[in-house]
Amino acid sequence: MGTEGGAAVVIFDFDRTIIDGDSDDWVVTQMGLTHLFRQLISTMSWNSLMNKMMEELHSRGKNTEDISQCLRQTPISPSIISAIKSAYSFGCDLRIISDANEFFIKTILKHHGMAECFTEIITNPTFVDKEGRLRILPYHESPHGCNLCPPNMCKGLIVKHIQASVSQSRKKTFIYLGDGKGDYCPSLKLGEVDHVMPRKKFPLWERIHCNPTFIKAKVHEWSTGAELEKTLLHIVSTLSNEANKTINLLDS
Repeated sequence: MGTEGGAAVVIFDFDRTIIDGDSDDWVVTQMGLTHLFRQLISTMSWNSLMNKMMEELHSRGKNTEDISQCLRQTPISPSIISAIKSAYSFGCDLRIISDANEFFIKTILKHHGMAECFTEIITNPTFVDKEGRLRILPYHESPHGCNLCPPNMCKGLIVKHIQASVSQSRKKTFIYLGDGKGDYCPSLKLGEVDHVMPRKKFPLWERIHCNPTFIKAKVHEWSTGAELEKTLLHIVSTLSNEANKTINLLDS
């Protein structure tokens, strides 16, 4: 891995950002759970509902390999894969903060050869119980006190923790990519030297455009995988050039 882009921490949402759609929706639809899902969606939280869907799959005789096989067919833009691998080669610190779950994310990343690119994947934890059923747990088990985020995960708190941990070494520029309502809170934690990349005409983009003065970071919108790749790599290469100029001045 290179070191040129080492000044940047790049944080990705997963659903509708790394993959084009939603991994939960994909599994529910492709594995025949839509009817039950719609029956229960008004009765429990999303996280609990997805755990219930895994229970239903197990009762139908489906195992984790069946779920993995479904996940490996999830649509993803080749440009997104290229962007992630290129940013990694620049030396960026890549992380994921997602309200999906560990099993879904890791299965898809591994299938596309991207698992080793990420320093950290922060999401709802999973485990396979002794009966072979996949279980999904909430990331935050106790109230986090943020009214912008769902009860099981405050991405803003997570970003603040990452900012505190990486600033102990040296100043880092943050780049945050996302699409949903839950990506607004972490976007508010970014500073003037940071960058946020909302997916155009998705909830994060709409919220930023309703109140643009609340966001201190530079805003770069994108719609397609190709646009994400072009925009992200432009930011990373610019940061790389600036870092190299600083190093050269210090050495001279």
